[in-house]
Amino acid sequence: MISHDQAKSMARNLRAALGADGINIPHAKALELVAASLGFADWNTAAARLKGNAPGGGCFTGCHPIIRIFDVAKAREFYCDFLGFSVVFEHRHAEDLPLYMAVERAGVQLHLSEHHNDASPGSNAFIPTTKLRAFHRELSEKRYAFNRPDLEKLPWGLQMQVHDPFGNRLRFCEQGA
Repeated sequence: MISHDQAKSMARNLRAALGADGINIPHAKALELVAASLGFADWNTAAARLKGNAPGGGCFTGCHPIIRIFDVAKAREFYCDFLGFSVVFEHRHAEDLPLYMAVERAGVQLHLSEHHNDASPGSNAFIPTTKLRAFHRELSEKRYAFNRPDLEKLPWGLQMQVHDPFGNRLRFCEQGA
């Protein structure tokens, strides 16, 4: 039997997959759909009957890579305009201090930071992806002057690697494709 956390992860993945097709549903609806697919009358029943977390510890609810940036305008151009992410939040401790922001698209959230101790330039982020060919086509049609990614067939799946203006790499991969 799957755990409570796995069922919640299934709901997040369902929302992300539907969101990639332009279908947006509330998280509560995704939970109800997952509960029904597991044979429960509703999410409350499923939540009460599914196994709990691993013994003796917390649970993982996601992972948000922190990516080092050096120029906010270039970061917005790349992550928002080119890749199609939306800003979730922005934070500065004071107006003249570095920016820490989060961007999100289709259930994936990346944290972008100007703080020098948050991340190393030249990092990699591996992002499991569905419908990679459609995403590749979307990016190709933008004719972005600084990045024209290719698709690459690898033993673990179809992959598209993009490089941000700060030397970081994002590897979007449709595993098993």
